[in-house]
Amino acid sequence: MSATLQPARPPAPASLDALAPVEVARKAEDVGMAKAGMSAANTFALGVLAGAFIAMGAIFATTVTAGGATMPYGVSRLLAGLTFSLGLILVVVAGAELFTGNNLIVMAWASRRVSTMRLLRNWALVYVGNFTGAIATVGLLLVAKQYTFGKGAIGEQAIAIATGKVNLGWTQAIALGAFCNALVCLAVWLAYSARTTADKILAIVPPIAAFVAAGFEHSVANMFFIPMALLIKTDHAFVASHTMPATGMGHLTWTHFLLANLIPVTIGNIIGGALMVGAVYWFVYLRPAKH
Repeated sequence: MSATLQPARPPAPASLDALAPVEVARKAEDVGMAKAGMSAANTFALGVLAGAFIAMGAIFATTVTAGGATMPYGVSRLLAGLTFSLGLILVVVAGAELFTGNNLIVMAWASRRVSTMRLLRNWALVYVGNFTGAIATVGLLLVAKQYTFGKGAIGEQAIAIATGKVNLGWTQAIALGAFCNALVCLAVWLAYSARTTADKILAIVPPIAAFVAAGFEHSVANMFFIPMALLIKTDHAFVASHTMPATGMGHLTWTHFLLANLIPVTIGNIIGGALMVGAVYWFVYLRPAKH
């Protein structure tokens, strides 16, 4: 008697539910291991892309808030945050290596799946790549004279933003950097939980909009914001014919950018991303169980 053939069982439909936090932690660890193992050339190239992507979000935010002095402060900051979100969306969805997001590699390091040298190598290559991409974008925008659009309102806004950043105190810059990257890494964390592109975008926007609206400090964004203003400042005819900040422009120098902003903000970003998010979630979900 011949056996009765049974119809093939259809494959189980792929789940569209978001990953649970413990699954996100495992994914973050796996992603960190993959990032740390990437070749130096690819790491640097993707770092350049991320710097350019963040710069695109930054100039978007600068443009939409230019000439908005009559707008309520909170509304202006919200618009800046929503538009700046473009930067991290491009990094996560299109694919690039961002120093602040890569602070989560500390989870794989804590599990001893990534060596200290591999961790620091990734951070260094990505950081330099981010700076290169941001500065290259500044150069292209200056060639395009985009800062003169809106009767110079974009250039005025760029200088106003940067002037505020270079006049922060060291401890203030560190604290603002820590809060910023806690939110950036939480945005990446939420994106890891998503299964579709739309979900990733929706997950990224609220934390990024929140950090920009609150005035927190992002080291890679500042690699664009401050050099852009510094180079606009060299256009003496533009500066003479447009409204400049009443105070603080004396600190708008390359030295103040590096020593009074970029270094303390970077330290704060590492505290916020690696410690406040990465280390805490590793402790909760991934630390070895005691027997």
